[in-house]
Amino acid sequence: MNPGRPGLRPRIAVCGPSECGPETARIAEEVGREIARHGAILLCGGLGGIMEAAARGARAEGGLTVGILPGSSAADANPFIDLPIVTGLSHARNLVLVRSADAVIAVEGGYGTLIEVASALKMEVPVIGLRTWEVSPLIVRAATPAEAVKLALERAR
Repeated sequence: MNPGRPGLRPRIAVCGPSECGPETARIAEEVGREIARHGAILLCGGLGGIMEAAARGARAEGGLTVGILPGSSAADANPFIDLPIVTGLSHARNLVLVRSADAVIAVEGGYGTLIEVASALKMEVPVIGLRTWEVSPLIVRAATPAEAVKLALERAR
């Protein structure tokens, strides 16, 4: 349950690059699995790489996946997104993603992930870092996918 909103499931955003190697994809997939195992909703940017791997993991555990898409077509979503949200906002969709989340887990990442991390910190959305940017002491570090999800759920606003 979400402590700030009784009866609603926590929404955990997973942020990371749209391209990643097999080891990073495995980590992101396990993050997605853990989110679903805890009954939370996975939010992501809806495209490839970390986003697809996390959604694949959540879907494998019967979880709900939501993709906040940058473009104008739901067809752009990866095949593991249950609910594509079409924004037409390009990179500005990162703000919608972060604002919609109760906590953010950043897995590795490029500049788009950096924008999401910085935006979350500015909006006081808890950020859990898993092999990601080290730009603020406010980013809570996790060593494993299970720890990242546990910390995100504990800190969910």
